[in-house]
Amino acid sequence: MTKIIAIANQKGGVGKTTTAVNLASYLAYFGQETLLIDMDPQANTTSGFGIDKSSLKRSSYDVIINNSKIEDAIMPSGVDWLDIIPANRDLIGAEVELVNTISRETRLKKAFRNCPGNYRFILIDCPPSLGLLTLNSLTLANSVLIPIQAEFYPLEGLTELMNTVNLIREDLNPVLEIEGVLLTMYDTRLTLSSQVIKEIGKYFSDRVYQTIVPRNVRLAEAPSFGKPVIFYAPESKGAKAYQNLAREVLKGNGIELKEGPVGEKPKYPLAVQKETKKDLTITGK
Repeated sequence: MTKIIAIANQKGGVGKTTTAVNLASYLAYFGQETLLIDMDPQANTTSGFGIDKSSLKRSSYDVIINNSKIEDAIMPSGVDWLDIIPANRDLIGAEVELVNTISRETRLKKAFRNCPGNYRFILIDCPPSLGLLTLNSLTLANSVLIPIQAEFYPLEGLTELMNTVNLIREDLNPVLEIEGVLLTMYDTRLTLSSQVIKEIGKYFSDRVYQTIVPRNVRLAEAPSFGKPVIFYAPESKGAKAYQNLAREVLKGNGIELKEGPVGEKPKYPLAVQKETKKDLTITGK
């Protein structure tokens, strides 16, 4: 059964795209066939894999606006076990074009009625807004993963997002649930960060992930090299945080990872860092 997770927060700069790129990469690392959909007009998820946005033959825009087949838009991410539906600047005009479209909130869901492949997870990187692209993503999804920066303003906008999720449950997607809340850009030096964590814990209870993503230079640098952090700096604190997050997501979906005896190599794909973007791959060990 495919689990579809929308990664959403209408507040920008909270680590949403960083989470989409690196969570998808680590799910693939753990042997889960994964599809990542870039629904953000900024297309940072696409460039995060070193994909040239200007040379795409098909994109998420074509799927949602031009009724292109899903299989025509899917392309390799450069990481084994992970495919991507990329985005480019064409998606900027999609919000306007969808306004007068029949069943405008369900365009993406209809496109996925005959999704090819045998994906265990589909992740959707939503734009930083609660417009029609995000509504389409939440209507398709089974659940929503919410990255929240450990500061006051991102926390302030959380009520609006939850109101939107509740409205979608009532009118468009009754199965939509909260997958989890992820604290990002955590700075141990700030008292405010600890206070935000307490407030979020009160509101979401057991839906808050134990994993907390710290502020990390390597996470910020990786996209400029067109690489997920698993390839760019696999030993960094940021990489280990997203590896732990992937474990939590898998466990929450009934998938237990068995490491075997101490010192034994795991029997799922392992990431291997290559020198060039085209050579990025995950190979079985």
